[in-house]
Amino acid sequence: MEFGRVTEEQLNLVDFTLPPNPDFTLETLRNASNNQPLQVRAGCAKWGRKEWVGKIYPPKTKDANFLDEYVKHFNCIELNATFYQTYGAATISKWKEKADASPDFKFCPKFSQSISHIRRLKNAEEITTAYYEGIMAFGDKLGPLFLQLSDNYTPKSLPELTAYLESLPTDVPVFVELRHKDWFGVPENKEAVFNLFKRLNIGSILTDSSGRRDCLHMMLPTPHAFIRFVGNSLHPTDYSRCDEWVDRIVEWKELGLQSVWFFMHQHDERYSPELCDYVIDKLNQRLGTNLLRPTFISKDDGLSEAPTLF
Repeated sequence: MEFGRVTEEQLNLVDFTLPPNPDFTLETLRNASNNQPLQVRAGCAKWGRKEWVGKIYPPKTKDANFLDEYVKHFNCIELNATFYQTYGAATISKWKEKADASPDFKFCPKFSQSISHIRRLKNAEEITTAYYEGIMAFGDKLGPLFLQLSDNYTPKSLPELTAYLESLPTDVPVFVELRHKDWFGVPENKEAVFNLFKRLNIGSILTDSSGRRDCLHMMLPTPHAFIRFVGNSLHPTDYSRCDEWVDRIVEWKELGLQSVWFFMHQHDERYSPELCDYVIDKLNQRLGTNLLRPTFISKDDGLSEAPTLF
């Protein structure tokens, strides 16, 4: 993942401190019913990583069996495959069958780029219908949906965004990722879009990357957190940043948070399993959960090209 990437020299200058909770988020959590256990999930963005063969996938695992192996290690996936192609129910059903071995597993499919980046949410009714017809084949394995808007999708398009979100079915949760700086840098825009999300019960995605700290807005219009964490190849700051996220999730739980979806990205994705395992272990310790942790055949230490066996 290249979004928010900085050089090694710049990395040492980044203030990775999480912003404080806005009043908007505190109100959302206070108004939420917290009489049910917090739902906690953590995973990666793709299952098709050849670098994971011999690491968490058995040696000589074929591409066709990567998903069979992935579901043994994580309880969810941020499914980016659906961004590049609209899959029909037949293909989705095959993926679901592979995940049936993990009863609690969830797919979080990204909206097609044909909808978000090419049509830019306009005249996208037919593509949206096809997208939903496909992903509904996940059945009980379907998690929330993920709509990513491009860096050049500006607040001038708020009317189109409003119309599109109002047209979506309400029986499957949707989270939106904003990227253009004017959504966050102009107070009127920020207030308008997050109030829209709150009115429609749409979640907002928190993207924690080194070079775009403005995307870490900490605005929760619903009592559900969808976090996209972008690490830097197991740099020491990756771990301290994850520690701070665990602290914040624990705090939000006490305030009324109902679910958290934590998705691990690295600019070099071969390192994602190690850092995701670190987060899962910390969440289990702090929340008393028993989340599935990846089992390693070999493990990178982040300091050399070769994996370290253990």
